[in-house]
Amino acid sequence: MSKNIVLDVENVSKQYRLGEVGTASLQHDIKRWWANVRGKEDPYLKIGETNDRTQKGDSDYVWALRDINFQVEQGQAVGIIGRNGAGKSTLLKLLSRVTKPTTGSIKYKGRIASLLEVGTGFHPEMTGRENIYLNGAILGMTRKEITRKFDEIVDFAGVERYIDTPVKRYSSGMYVRLAFAVAAHLESEILIVDEVLAVGDAEFQKKCLGKMGDVSKGEGRTVLFVSHNMSSVKTLCNNGILLEHGKINHIGDIDTIINKYNINTYKDKNYKYEVVKKSDKSHIQSIVLCDKDGNQKQTVDSLIESYFLKIKIYVEDSYNLNFGCTILNVDNEPLISFPVYSNFESYTLNEIKIRIPSEVLIAGEYLLEGALWNNHDGKLESNDCYMLLKIEPRHQLELFGDKIKGKIMSSEKWI
Repeated sequence: MSKNIVLDVENVSKQYRLGEVGTASLQHDIKRWWANVRGKEDPYLKIGETNDRTQKGDSDYVWALRDINFQVEQGQAVGIIGRNGAGKSTLLKLLSRVTKPTTGSIKYKGRIASLLEVGTGFHPEMTGRENIYLNGAILGMTRKEITRKFDEIVDFAGVERYIDTPVKRYSSGMYVRLAFAVAAHLESEILIVDEVLAVGDAEFQKKCLGKMGDVSKGEGRTVLFVSHNMSSVKTLCNNGILLEHGKINHIGDIDTIINKYNINTYKDKNYKYEVVKKSDKSHIQSIVLCDKDGNQKQTVDSLIESYFLKIKIYVEDSYNLNFGCTILNVDNEPLISFPVYSNFESYTLNEIKIRIPSEVLIAGEYLLEGALWNNHDGKLESNDCYMLLKIEPRHQLELFGDKIKGKIMSSEKWI
């Protein structure tokens, strides 16, 4: 590796076998073990298939990652993005040495601190104080180094009152606060953070992003960050890696990467949603955009008339059934959440009509996220993008004269 390269990933692939572990017979398992001892290739290793979670495969093997190559320089903040199942968490586990790659090599300089899951590296029976020292030891820090940083860690996490309480009594938010504080403050050269920060509240997420920015820009340490919040990725990172089906789709500056991610994610989405294969279970059957008279529309022009989402939901059992939805921008930032609807009739098709407050939305495309759930059974159905909503540019504002040109009307005026 060159002087400025702190992480070099060469031809890394990771294969998993679906279903039960083992080859289904003791004889085969012994042969596999003997081949491994002699440094030979696994005699039962089959060629797998692309990791596409949306398709049913024919093989028992799947490549979670395939032929991954990239380098990271010291001080870079790199955002790793992609859809669920793209291989982001698997890549971070390989980089954190939680598991080994099937093929390829990973070379790095310095120590790696990682925060992959809530409570990673914590022992539930030990106190917060003891876990700070335990995590520091795992990361290769001396007791003297940990003691020097201890007060700073506790202050950042905001758990001073509970520092001598076993962490099994911590909430998930407290877990993440302490775990991130340890990972960020102990002096590792590479900091790896998966999307666990979403567990924390908004204030703490902002605090964490600020700290990671200081770690990268101020201290010259390297940060690898995975998140579905494109705004956070854009704020923190200057470079990005886009993963798709276990392979690298593109490497480049973060704005280009996010733009490609949005295009790839929503290219197959439409301006309406409809289930082709019906089910007897409770499900969202269709979502369409319509005007006040119920006529279906493709786009929204907020200065002409009101627009609505007409949502049809087949309900098997209405008891404790709820539906909620949110409008997000293409960076996955929630903008408008609608009240949860729970007044359903059983064993029939229910229709909900929700007015879109388009007067507060600027021109562009938006995503409709929704979920159907039961208070007892949990989530029945969800989708981070049921459909796209397109708001047309507001050229009509010119009709109202110079006094209000370019301004957004108040919601009271247009309801």
